[in-house]
Amino acid sequence: MSTAKFSHENLIVYQKTIAFIAWAQDLTGQGGISLTTRDQFERASNSVALNLAEGNGKKSPKDRSRFWQIAHGSALECAAVLDILVARSLRRLDQVEEGKSMLIEVVSMLVTLIDKLDHFDGRLREEPEGA
Repeated sequence: MSTAKFSHENLIVYQKTIAFIAWAQDLTGQGGISLTTRDQFERASNSVALNLAEGNGKKSPKDRSRFWQIAHGSALECAAVLDILVARSLRRLDQVEEGKSMLIEVVSMLVTLIDKLDHFDGRLREEPEGA
């Protein structure tokens, strides 16, 4: 099996998004959530990853920013779904706290990346923490 990676797989925010998607799958797999809500949550979480990947492949900062802004909006949508699950007593607050923390980190990283596009030319790469 090849160890080659696409450039978006090196983005820390992408890696954290994939971790959130796995966490969300575990949360919704516990049952009790309507098909409509589960589908919306899945589409929103997938949208974060898909738009990060597609945006990272764009050459112009304007195009990249547009896709990453969509990813940002989808991450906020995921946070709203978690609030809805708690409001409808489908999940307890303590059951969604980890996901909300993950989303806060993803949203923060996306805001930083979008802001940095104003200052960098070419493909932006994140540096690992401590580098």
